[in-house]
Amino acid sequence: MNFQIQQIGTIFSPYKTKAECPIQGSVVPDGKGRIELFAEYVEGLETIETFSHLILFYIFDRAEVIQLSRPTFLDDAAHGVFVSRHPCRPNRIGMSIVKLEKRTNNILDVSEIDILDNTPLVDIKPYLPRFDYRENANNGWTETKELREKPKHRE
Repeated sequence: MNFQIQQIGTIFSPYKTKAECPIQGSVVPDGKGRIELFAEYVEGLETIETFSHLILFYIFDRAEVIQLSRPTFLDDAAHGVFVSRHPCRPNRIGMSIVKLEKRTNNILDVSEIDILDNTPLVDIKPYLPRFDYRENANNGWTETKELREKPKHRE
């Protein structure tokens, strides 16, 4: 079975290279970005400004060779790609939570961004704490891992 996903817009950020891009947007709350939705999808943004945060789904269009097990940004030991957020995954789908700062027609100004500049956007969903937060969730193998200044495997 094949699926076809259409780009609905473009994500812009200050991060031009993988080395510049943070691991997670929450570690750089001042990281600003902009989403430009294609004009034919602007109606889908109706009432989006009532939400503080959004979940962006996008394509890791600059990801390298797919590896199902590899070291990650947080650890030198190998982990399966489905238990990491590494971009070198079979369908190259990325997901990030950003803070919505302002909407102007089809333009969304956001902060807390961790996405490379000029990345294809494929979907937007509202972040809903009442549904998306799980009180008893754990951090799995990442629980004891510290964020690194410049992750070894980010390049």
